[in-house]
Amino acid sequence: MTPLLRNPASKILPLRLAGAMLMGAGAATMIAVSVPAAAQDTSAEARIRKVEAEVRALQRKVFPGGDGRFFEPQIAPGTTAQPATTVQPSAPTTTAVTDILVRLDALETQLRALTARSEEQANALSQMEMRLATLETAANAPLTTPSASGFPAQSVATLPAPATAAPAVRQPAQNPPTPAPAVAAPSATRLAAVQAIAKPQTTDAGDDEYSYGFRLWNAGFFPEARQQLTRFVEQYPSHARISFGRNLLGRAFLDDNMPDEAARWFLKNYQANKAGDRAPDSLLYLGASMIALNDTRKACIALAEFAETYPLVATGRLADEYRVNLAKVTCN
Repeated sequence: MTPLLRNPASKILPLRLAGAMLMGAGAATMIAVSVPAAAQDTSAEARIRKVEAEVRALQRKVFPGGDGRFFEPQIAPGTTAQPATTVQPSAPTTTAVTDILVRLDALETQLRALTARSEEQANALSQMEMRLATLETAANAPLTTPSASGFPAQSVATLPAPATAAPAVRQPAQNPPTPAPAVAAPSATRLAAVQAIAKPQTTDAGDDEYSYGFRLWNAGFFPEARQQLTRFVEQYPSHARISFGRNLLGRAFLDDNMPDEAARWFLKNYQANKAGDRAPDSLLYLGASMIALNDTRKACIALAEFAETYPLVATGRLADEYRVNLAKVTCN
């Protein structure tokens, strides 16, 4: 009986060991199969979530705004209803109408600022014009008074002072220098030189008279030029070159060492039309005439008004003449 009992026990133990080994192998195979399956599930879910996030981002580009009419709000993992309730009240809805209204408000504020700035500039310009007008009248006051008292007063004062026969005797003594160049010793030579200067013959008679006077002045025949230019000024007072004629007549006196008469014509030309073609020249040469008469005060007034009234000419076409005259006087 003993051998029989031992034999079954020795057989049962190996069978149990074999069953346990089979169960362990089965469990191992199940674990090995479940791990790749779980990994596949998690990767697929991550890819799906990524695709969903990209679709939501694309919807935001196509349908801007936080309105839930176009796409579902993005929900964080683990939450369902809370993000939906928090996104809707926090993000205000903006439409095209509200954007237009905001832009219109911005444009209105900019227009108000531009309007205020333009009004300020207009006010500043008006004040500048008023200041220029006052300066111009103040600068003209000394020049107008000399024209009424300075130049004519000298001629009137010289005439009534010796009221008997002195004027008749002294004026011929002053007048001979004027016709003297015309009736100079070499009269034949001078007449021939004057006759050699041709007078223009065009359809504009006034321009011909002025051009002939200019040619005489340019050739140095100042008395003949004065006679010719006086004829032009008297016969054609409304001609387009009247400003040129009066100014050149003053130059014909000034270049012939007659600054008193020159100053009268320069002042007359400047006051007749300050916007004339040669009004700046007349004002500048008025200062030169005052320098020749040793009247520094009036010379400084004329030069200062020239620089203020015609700044472009003072720094351009007549810059050299202005600097030369200004260097001859000391103005306060």
